[in-house]
Parts: sequence; C-alpha cells; structure tokens
Amino acid sequence: MTTSRTCLVTGASRGIGRSVALALAAEGHRVAINARERAALGAVEGELAELGRAELGLAVPGDVTQPGAAETTLDAVERRWGAVEVLVLAAGVASSAPLARTTDAEWERTLAVNLTAPFQFLKRAAPVMAERGWGRIVVIASMAAKRGDPYVSAYTASKHGVLGLVRSAATELARSGVTVNAVCPGYVDTQLTADTIAGISASTGRSAQQAREALERMHPIRRLITPDEVAEAVLACVRNPAMTGQGINVDGGACQS
Repeated sequence: MTTSRTCLVTGASRGIGRSVALALAAEGHRVAINARERAALGAVEGELAELGRAELGLAVPGDVTQPGAAETTLDAVERRWGAVEVLVLAAGVASSAPLARTTDAEWERTLAVNLTAPFQFLKRAAPVMAERGWGRIVVIASMAAKRGDPYVSAYTASKHGVLGLVRSAATELARSGVTVNAVCPGYVDTQLTADTIAGISASTGRSAQQAREALERMHPIRRLITPDEVAEAVLACVRNPAMTGQGINVDGGACQS
C-alpha cells in the first residue's frame, strides 16, 4: 500500500502540472496545487474531488516569481498538513525568437520562472525534507536541457540551468533521504505547445497543422507526448529512492541517453 505523502505541485492549473496533481491524488497522496490562474486552479480542485479526493486537495494560488512566493506557498501547505514531502515544480514559460531579437525582458522573465523560482522552492523545501530524512523533488525541465536548438536561447539556457541545479542539489542531498530529479519532456500536447505552434504558423506562413506536424517529426515516434506520460515519469521519481540526480527523457526518442 502506498504511504500517503504531502505533495505540492506548481503550475498545476493545466498541462503537465495538472496531470501530475491528478496522478499523485489517484495514488492516495495529499496534493496542494499552485498556479496564478485562480479559476483554472478551481477546475483542477473539482477534478480532485471527482476522484474522491476532495479532502486531500488544497489550492494555493500565486505567482512563483513574486518575492517570497516559495515561503508563502510552502507555509500555506504546512499550516494545513505539515511539511511538504513531495515537491513537483511544473510551472514554466517558453518563447521563441532569434538570439538578436531576444529582449532583456524576455530573457529575465524566462529565467525567473524556469530557473530562479525552482531554486527558491528547493532552497526552502529541501532542508525541511533532509531534517525529516525523506523527500522527493522533481523539476519539469525539457529536452532543451540536453541540446541546443535555434531561436530558443532564453528557454534553452533556463532549462540547462535548472538541470544543473537538480544535479548539484541531488549530490548535496544524496545521503539525506531526499532525491532530486528532472523530467525532460519533448513537445507535449499542452497549451504551451499550442502557443508554440501558433508562433511558428505566424512567423513562417505555414498552417497550424503543418507546424504541429513539424514538431511531431522532432520525435522518432512521430507524435506529441501526452501530459499523462510525463506524469508517469514523475511518479517513478517519487517511488524510487535510488533514482536521483537524473534528467529523465520523455521525448519519444528525440534525445537518446
């Protein structure tokens, strides 16, 4: 029988974060969900209730890039259930532009969400987990953490950076009972990818279907990854105490280890 753990998932209002939250709840865990969009977060609360987990769900709205967000969010969970034992950092942003047209503002925003916020949440949560002798931290990175593609310099830098953060933290915490891993998806069938498709279509004149097919061809399996497939990799990280410091590819064979 699975031991019920206290979990926090950021970016949980849609896409990968939503699937992870539902997957954790389905296994009997207490799941706190965080995102900026209150209405969308409420919809996920409703889905948790439909799973029969209404008493095991907690919405903590907020922007992970705001000063003190890690403290405020984790404090709210601790007041309700005690220390967070499973932390899944799924909040993320993506943008595309040639290097010369990537603005300082876009660079700073991308790093704030994809790299600085995970650092702040790890810094706040990891010592508590280590003191208790058990914890699981999973960051949703990207296959962009493993390779360099054109027109995504800010996104790629942020994902390379967060994978480095994961590896360093995992080594530091290796004897504490806390594991730290990254899951590195390819193009996932989410709104974030839909926005990417729209951008490709607008900049190239190709139809949305043609743009989607171009992304599908990036994966040898010739389709987009599903959010549930990413969630399964997160669950593997939660279950396996010997898995730490890894960047686990869920990309249909695009970036082979």
